[in-house]
Amino acid sequence: MTGVSNISASSFSGDQSLSAFGKARATVDGAPLAPDELVGMHAFWRACNYLAVGMIYLRDNPLLREPLKPEHIKNRLLGHWGASPALSFSYTHLSRIIRKNDLDIIFMAGPGHGAPGVLAPVYLEGSYSEIYPDKSLDEEGLLRFFRQFSFPGGIGSHCTPETPGSIHEGGELGYVLSHACGAAFDNPDLIVAAVVGDGEAETGPLATSWHISKFLNPIRDGAVLPILNLNGYKINNPTLLARISHQELEALFVGYGYKPYFVEGSDPETMHQAMAATLDQCVKDIHAAQQEARSSGVATRPRWPMIVLRTPKGWTGPGEVHGHKVEGFWRAHQVPVGDVKKNPESLKLLENWLHSYKPEELFDSNGAPSSAFANLLPAGNRRMGSNPHANGGLLRKALRMPDFRDYAVEVLHPGQSEAENTVPMAKFLRDIMKANMNNFRVFGPDENTSNKLGAIYEVSKKFWIAEYFPEDSDGTELSTDGRVIEMLSEHTMEGMLEGYLLTGRHGFFSTYEAFVHVIDSMYNQHAKWLSICNHLPWRQNISSLNLLITSTVWRQDHNGFTHQDPGFLDVVVNKSAEVTRIYLPPDANTLLSVADHCLVSQNYVNVIVCDKQLHLQYLDMEAAVIHCTKGVSIWDWASNDYGVEPDLVMACAGDVPTQEALAATALLNDEFPDLKIRFINVVDLLRLQPESEHCHGLSDRDFDGLFTRDKPIIFNFHGYPWLIHRLAYRRTNHANMHVRGYKEKGNINTPLELAISNQIDRFSLAIDAIDRVEKLRVVGAHAKERFRNQQIACRAYAHTHGVDNPEIVNWRWPVRHATDSGS
Repeated sequence: MTGVSNISASSFSGDQSLSAFGKARATVDGAPLAPDELVGMHAFWRACNYLAVGMIYLRDNPLLREPLKPEHIKNRLLGHWGASPALSFSYTHLSRIIRKNDLDIIFMAGPGHGAPGVLAPVYLEGSYSEIYPDKSLDEEGLLRFFRQFSFPGGIGSHCTPETPGSIHEGGELGYVLSHACGAAFDNPDLIVAAVVGDGEAETGPLATSWHISKFLNPIRDGAVLPILNLNGYKINNPTLLARISHQELEALFVGYGYKPYFVEGSDPETMHQAMAATLDQCVKDIHAAQQEARSSGVATRPRWPMIVLRTPKGWTGPGEVHGHKVEGFWRAHQVPVGDVKKNPESLKLLENWLHSYKPEELFDSNGAPSSAFANLLPAGNRRMGSNPHANGGLLRKALRMPDFRDYAVEVLHPGQSEAENTVPMAKFLRDIMKANMNNFRVFGPDENTSNKLGAIYEVSKKFWIAEYFPEDSDGTELSTDGRVIEMLSEHTMEGMLEGYLLTGRHGFFSTYEAFVHVIDSMYNQHAKWLSICNHLPWRQNISSLNLLITSTVWRQDHNGFTHQDPGFLDVVVNKSAEVTRIYLPPDANTLLSVADHCLVSQNYVNVIVCDKQLHLQYLDMEAAVIHCTKGVSIWDWASNDYGVEPDLVMACAGDVPTQEALAATALLNDEFPDLKIRFINVVDLLRLQPESEHCHGLSDRDFDGLFTRDKPIIFNFHGYPWLIHRLAYRRTNHANMHVRGYKEKGNINTPLELAISNQIDRFSLAIDAIDRVEKLRVVGAHAKERFRNQQIACRAYAHTHGVDNPEIVNWRWPVRHATDSGS
């Protein structure tokens, strides 16, 4: 075999069982590959490795038809070689098992920057050229293929959305198994092969996601086949799992519930045979488990197979460069030979490395891949680069949606009645699930009941396939055919939902506001993915990622300071306006309207912030729909400036801030009957941005018409106050905008005391108005004193009784001001 490492197993002086070198050592015996098949598969893998090196180094002379020269080398050498050979090795063998058994398999590459090991086989199998005809299967197309890699105007070094067959980028490590599990849900014939890098295996999200084996139902779901690649090193540090004993490693995965199969070594011939035999066994195990469950109708938890693939980092690359060990060491991680344009010795080393793969045997005279391995590859959509599950919009079917208006809360007069905002939406979600039992799921980290979404259990329980105790029947809501997925890991739940959406389905995720920060970076990655997909015409739209942020800051008086953080909104606004949406519905009917809109939308991340506790209700359903459609509007029933310019604009966004802004307005109406107040509620937060910055943004003319050009604005906001300034800083009247919001003040407080501490309470807002309306600054002094006295009294009452004064708790919008509910 060609392309064999020149570092032998004898160079390894530690525990020989941890060596990645030598002939294959495997759990499964056998040599299932016929001689011709072995030769063809090895040729394909050699070609993959040649392309991986070419992507990193070459800008010309793609097939080495002439001696390698400095001008053939890219000016900047960017890319990661170390993980690529094991990735393409896995891809090669999965392609063989697909063709052999006519399987439906998609491939996910967990190792960061492992794209060369995936792009190469996707190109060789023909999938890449079908999407990008200019990257044709000839010398000219190959040159373009090389030149685009890690090059300005080209593609990145991980499996970005531009990569056919990819739904997992690997830019941030830790999510490959949770994505794979989400892809397998409700896909009974699909196998998701997920390569886990041993550096990635050290991340928190990946560590929790080994538990996905406990969430796959062998009757209705597909299977995930984890392939843990132990190449031993990260950037310049050993990896933990590569340095523990075989027995400890095996015990770890047996403890997680897997049946681990080991394939270890570097000798290509024996490694090909061992990997082929192991994959044959894994597929048998998967099909046996599924057949047993599907024939009996009883879903029990199988011991799913997984593969531990121990190979050298930078396998088949240079064993040594300038006296330093490379293959099987951390120096193989990125660019093993770095000074090839200036150092003739390095240039020759690179040329010898490329020639070791014998490209003249792998490509014909036109530069097309050799026919020696073409007949070993799957065809059509069975190719992993062309599988429609990896372009989920191709398979997406619209949800069957009940009419959200049927779940409306009755509102006869605004601000007179209370309801738990998320309870009606729970019934809406329940009936959506009932109508879409194969392509809709609800996810959450053990909080759906707490978030008042328990109605969904009337249709489908929480999936549970582990041990079951008799007492679990008393309200625990567990079932082996449940479709609600709960695990106390925001990372794993978010990853499962993303995988589900990316393969063409629909879902909903709820979590506590303070701890949605756990998935800040996951949100970032998904938003970036969608942003790129919006510019790839071949990528079909997928369902939006819908996040309900509840158990919010203003109702965390009992949990205290640790649970008070509305800053996720600041993170959301950082991402592209093409894909971000933020909604703050103030009551149950606006939440229903927003949820309906979000659940049928595509290619967005929709963030909905709405608390689960009892709140005043303001709008009947007709008014709620109108208000949500506009995103921001004047509430006439709370305003008294009709036909004249207001003296003050009282604005708000969020449920508790809306209530306090209304209460402040009522106080001001009582104290100053002639004061003209315009009351504005914002439900679509990004309406505050200019239309040049966000497609939902108001025009300057409309913004000025609502908020005026020169009148004081008191804006009571759910989150950190500077976010409103950030969104509206370019507006004409921004200088007169005074924003109140959360200021990191709080602990175990009553709700009003928490509001007072952060100055979003009714008394602080009324005082703000007096300070900013010029005609009130002197005459309002007595009112300010009364408001301050009331604040002091409210704090004293809370510290004495442990609850807010009933006058505050039972406050309603005054009947004398109330009209029929409307916007």
